[in-house]
Amino acid sequence: MPSPIARRTLLTSAAAGTALAAALHSTPIAMPRSSSRKYKKAVKIGMVNIEGTLLDKFKLLKEIGFDGVELDSPSNVNIDEALAAKLETGLEIPGVVDSAHWGKPFSHPDAAVRAEGCAALETALRDCKQLGGDSVLVVPAIVNSQVSYADAYRRSQEEIKKLVPLAEELGVRIAFENVWNNFLLSPLEAARYVDEFESSLVGFHFDIGNIVLYGWPHQWIEILGSRLFKLDLKDYSRKLLNDEGRWKGFGVQIGAGDAGWAEVMAALDGIGYEGWGTAEVSGGGRERLVEIAANIDAVYAL
Repeated sequence: MPSPIARRTLLTSAAAGTALAAALHSTPIAMPRSSSRKYKKAVKIGMVNIEGTLLDKFKLLKEIGFDGVELDSPSNVNIDEALAAKLETGLEIPGVVDSAHWGKPFSHPDAAVRAEGCAALETALRDCKQLGGDSVLVVPAIVNSQVSYADAYRRSQEEIKKLVPLAEELGVRIAFENVWNNFLLSPLEAARYVDEFESSLVGFHFDIGNIVLYGWPHQWIEILGSRLFKLDLKDYSRKLLNDEGRWKGFGVQIGAGDAGWAEVMAALDGIGYEGWGTAEVSGGGRERLVEIAANIDAVYAL
């Protein structure tokens, strides 16, 4: 495998100019929009709210037109049952979501808690491999009144680096999600944080809606470039934010908020993105899932 440093520039300087140059260096030159984007669509398993078995849920998603579903790990999902459902329906399991990253954060002051977080990520990586996926979604750190930004940065890198050899052995990527965790608030910093792992298997599972509160998704996409592994799809309304409060901003359908989907799709075309978009919105039964699929298709077509 070629050296990741040879594949993309390692950001080692704290100077903003150096960081910007390095971040943009890894972003491919913008290309015309493809007439047939190679995007797939998925949901989180918790969004499928119907009675029945895991197989029943897989069958419903496949019938509606979804290509895949993300599972949680560690969880009580039976691996053999999931593999059987995958085989019978043809629905893919592109990746899993680390279920412990909020409760056992890699930035926690207690080393024992951080160790539990590492153990959970190890389980998620191994489960993902068994399920045929290729990435684990991870919240890398949490900054709060008890955890400083500097400590969160240092601790999280130290802990997650312990799992990079396993990720490389399994061929499963570690994909950081941007969430409201008061951490990695700039795309330049996010790019630098990723590059400091010195592994092509560490990157981003970029959540489009989560950025709208404090940025513009297409700008992040342009800077993350090849570091962007997968997408979470939701929208956010600045009007609802202003009128009703911060969390109410998510109360819009995919494509009906302020994410700037035309610019988002152009930016994805610009970096040559091909891959998965997973809805992370309120779920429901068949009717609601059909609506979500249609919303995703609409923004994919912009």
